[in-house]
Amino acid sequence: MNYDQIAELEKQKLVPTYERMPFLAVRGEGCYLYDDQGNKYLDFLGGLGVNALGHAHPEILEALRDPSEDLLHVSNLIYHRFQAPLAEKLAALTGLDRAFFANTGTESVEGAMKLARAHGRRQSPGRVEILALENSFHGRTLGALSATWPEKYRKPFEPLIPGVKFIRQNDIAHLNDSFSPRVAALLVEVIQGEGGVVEMDEKFLKAGQQLCRTNGALLICDEIQSGLGRTGNYFAYQRFGLEPDMVLVAKALAGGLPLAAIVAREKVAQAFHPGMHGTTFGGGPLQCRLALKFLEILERPEFMKHVREVGAYFRNQLLKLQEELPVIQQVRGQGLMLAAELAAPGKEAVRQGLRAGVLFNCTQERVLRFLPPLIIEREHVDQVIAALRPILVSVSNMQNKGVHA
Repeated sequence: MNYDQIAELEKQKLVPTYERMPFLAVRGEGCYLYDDQGNKYLDFLGGLGVNALGHAHPEILEALRDPSEDLLHVSNLIYHRFQAPLAEKLAALTGLDRAFFANTGTESVEGAMKLARAHGRRQSPGRVEILALENSFHGRTLGALSATWPEKYRKPFEPLIPGVKFIRQNDIAHLNDSFSPRVAALLVEVIQGEGGVVEMDEKFLKAGQQLCRTNGALLICDEIQSGLGRTGNYFAYQRFGLEPDMVLVAKALAGGLPLAAIVAREKVAQAFHPGMHGTTFGGGPLQCRLALKFLEILERPEFMKHVREVGAYFRNQLLKLQEELPVIQQVRGQGLMLAAELAAPGKEAVRQGLRAGVLFNCTQERVLRFLPPLIIEREHVDQVIAALRPILVSVSNMQNKGVHA
């Protein structure tokens, strides 16, 4: 079926929850996607951060097609060879102790909120509150949505789960005033992804960690988008020397298949016992096997250095573009999690980018977000910058003429 046929069938049969880009992807290779018409797109969207090794990475495909491995699913009532080694690896990378495997980021948030309450109730029956941050995004299921700030996500589904309070970004006084014996955990994104690649201040994060320690609450770092090498560190919190009690990972973990994890300290993990939480598909043999291969690649000597160097180059090129084009108000982010906030709506830039053969997206109405594969080279950055320059001139001209995209 071609693009027109698929688009029409989806219009009739799918629940309308996504605004699709108007092309039909049929294959991928490295940093590029190809459509059914043979058009080539440089992918700086990266499956919303999932495709950290790009498309059709040869080692991931080799592990996927290994003829000696044929277990797809056995249920979590049965041991298999890959889940425990993956938990051990994630514990080593985070400095924590135990892992619980789920399927998606939002599931890991749900599980972490449950675990925080179970741990809190061990200390006091009323220790159930979760502190989250304004502008946060933690997922779309009811629990995770309850810790997600923007009204546009929350309002259609209220009432949500009670017991979540929101802290103003980087406001230490507000953070301090919000702590009480009822607080079970502080849930933070060190860099808010869906919120527009907004970085939290180091002093604020360290104050939050200290308040958690002083008050017996848990620090939970949501690294679903910023983790696993995306910022040039294994996890964004490591840049500040934080020591969270739980770390949440997903997206890139299984090289393109659904897999997420809650990684927790021993004392926290012991708040769960068999029957309190579970999953049918989380941590299956195929996903865990691919995740071990992904982490093996991530840990190679020059990999993270490459992310930092190319990320710094990309950021500098965006800053130079900002000097040329006042429509760029701010450049933000670390490593290869970057954004350019515009003085105009960004959807038109995304549309023009697609026509120019470059994929990225817009969040928070005006923020162009870039989550490319971690394997990109400077030449790919140059291609994106060359495409962005006339696009942003066009968007700026439309704004000056009062044209709305």
